[in-house]
Amino acid sequence: MITYDRLFIAGSWVEPSDPKPLDITSPHDRSVIGRAVQARPADIDRAVAAARASFEAGAWRLTPPAERIAVLRAFNALREKNAEHIAHLISLENGSAEWFTRAGQPGLSRQANAYLKAAEEFGWEKTLAPSDPDSPVRSVVRREAVGVVAAVIPWNSPFSSATTKIIPALVAGNSVVLKVSPENSLSMGFLAELLERTGLPEGVISVLPADRETSEHLVSHPGVDKIAFTGSTRAGRRIAAIAGEQLKRVSLELGGKSAAVILPDADIGKAVAGLKFASLLNNGESCIAQTRVLAPREKYEEVVTALKELVESLKVGDPNDADTFIGPMIRPDQQRLVRDYIQLGIDEGARLVTGGPQIPEGLEKGNYVTPTVFADVDNSMRIAQEEIFGPVLVVIPYDDEDDAVRIANESEYGLSGGVWSADEEHALRVARRIRTGTITVNGASIAFDGPFGGFKASGIGREYGAVGLGTYTEYKTITV
Repeated sequence: MITYDRLFIAGSWVEPSDPKPLDITSPHDRSVIGRAVQARPADIDRAVAAARASFEAGAWRLTPPAERIAVLRAFNALREKNAEHIAHLISLENGSAEWFTRAGQPGLSRQANAYLKAAEEFGWEKTLAPSDPDSPVRSVVRREAVGVVAAVIPWNSPFSSATTKIIPALVAGNSVVLKVSPENSLSMGFLAELLERTGLPEGVISVLPADRETSEHLVSHPGVDKIAFTGSTRAGRRIAAIAGEQLKRVSLELGGKSAAVILPDADIGKAVAGLKFASLLNNGESCIAQTRVLAPREKYEEVVTALKELVESLKVGDPNDADTFIGPMIRPDQQRLVRDYIQLGIDEGARLVTGGPQIPEGLEKGNYVTPTVFADVDNSMRIAQEEIFGPVLVVIPYDDEDDAVRIANESEYGLSGGVWSADEEHALRVARRIRTGTITVNGASIAFDGPFGGFKASGIGREYGAVGLGTYTEYKTITV
C-alpha cells in the first residue's frame, strides 16, 4: 500500500488543508492500491503564493540558462535511473499495459533531451543588426520567463504530460504549479520525490493532485501568468475562456479523432501491423490514436479482415502480465462511456466486425471493455466524429485520394494522423493535404525536436523542442 499523507508544495512536503486521503483503486480489480491526500483551494493559494514569491525574488529566474539546463539534465538522469519503478506505478494506477509504460521510458528521455538541446541553442539574448547601418540605435532582444505557470495535465500518460510541461517551463526560468489527476496520485507523488532531490530553489515547483473544482481555482488564480493544459476539448474551451478574460498566456493540447489513410498501393499487412500501435496504444486511451481507418473501396474488405484478425489476436487482461496488450480503462465511468459508444455504433447501423459492448469473460471485476472494430461506417456517424478514448476502431471506405483527404479533414479535430503507402513521396504529398498538427508516414514515431500540437478543436500552441520551449518565454527588446 502506497500512502502520501502530505502535499508537495514549494519544494517541501507539508500538511494538507484537508487531511482525509483519497483511495486509489486498481483498474484491474478495483482493489485499493494506495491512499493520497488531495489539494484544495487553500493549498493552491499556498502554492501559487510561494511560486510568485520565488519568481519575483529571482533565485531561479536569474540563474544563468546553462545552470538551469544542468539541473534539469540531472533530473532527467534521476528519472532514467527509476524508469522501471515509474513504469510499474503507471501500470498499477492507470491500467496501462506494462509493454506500453516500459516502452515509453526511452521516449521521455528523448523528449527531455530535445528540450535541453533546444535550450542550449536557444539564443536567450542577441543583438540585432540594424536595418539602417547609419542608425546609432541597436536592439537587444531577450527571451525571459513568463512568470508563474499553472500546468494542468490528464491521467492517461502522466509522466509524459508532466515532463512535457515542467522541463521547458523550468528551463526557461519559470515557477510551476503542476496540477495532476487524482488517479495519478501515486506516480505523480513519486515525480515530486524526484523533483525534491533535484535541488530546485524553494517555491519553484509544486505537484498537487486535485479535482476539477480545485483545478479551476488554479487556472483562475490571479497569481498565475500562463496556463499550460492537456486534456479534453470541452475543458480546454473553459480554460481558454478564463485565460481570455484575464489575459493569461495559454497553450492547449486537446482531443483528437485522427485518421489513418491507407493508400491503394500500401502493403495491407504492414499497415495493419503498424496500426496495432498507432491505433491501440495505451488501451486506446490516447489523444493521438489513429482510430478512423480510411481504406480504399477496392481493398476495403481486405483491410477490415486484417483489422479483425489483429484485434482478436490481442490479449486483454492484467496490465502487469507480460503478454497483455490491452489493459482496463482507468475508471468505471470511462468503461461505461466506451461500452455506451460501442452500443451507439450498433444503433447507428455500423457493422460490428468484432468485439461489442460486453465485458470480456473473466474480467468482470475490473474496468475492462472488449476491443471493437466497426465497418461500413459513414464519417458523419458519432462513432466517427467523437473521441471515444478506448480500443474502438472504425473503418471508413473512400473512392479516391481526393475523397480520402476530404474524409480525413471532415472532423472538428486535427491533432494527429497517418498515411500508409509503398511510395514515401506520394505519402508525403497526401500528408501535406491533411489538416492536422502532426502526421506520420508508415508508422514513424513522433519526433520530439519538431513542434507538436493541434489544428481546429485539438488545441492552441505547440509543445516539444525549441518551439515548445518558446511558449514559456516572453520577448523583451532593449534599444541602446
